[in-house]
Amino acid sequence: MTKNQVTDPLFPECPVRNVLVRIGDKWSILVLLTLDGTKRPMRFKALQAAIPDISQKMLTKTLRDLEADGFVLRHAYAEVPPRVEYELTDRSRSLLPHILGLIDWALGHLSDIVNDRKAFMEKG
Repeated sequence: MTKNQVTDPLFPECPVRNVLVRIGDKWSILVLLTLDGTKRPMRFKALQAAIPDISQKMLTKTLRDLEADGFVLRHAYAEVPPRVEYELTDRSRSLLPHILGLIDWALGHLSDIVNDRKAFMEKG
């Protein structure tokens, strides 16, 4: 999806593609899990510090995308210096049990998957 697209261009009615295109990227789940871990709103710099390998540009894009889809709320306060905080929405909170289930599944199967990958590569 490009910046101005609202739905997947090939399958605009497919709910799976249209949701996974957003949350299935490299950073969205990490941002959601980080916000969930604090149980309170976080400032941009705190989020960036909690996910040290994300660039400022990518964190900004990820937060905007999550906000656009209603997964994150952005609160800007008219203070000097300006303060902006991010927090989860009810929508993202309803998604988190599914993400945590996937994480549990991945942890339970990771060693078998890695072993299968090694065996596959050795067959080469």
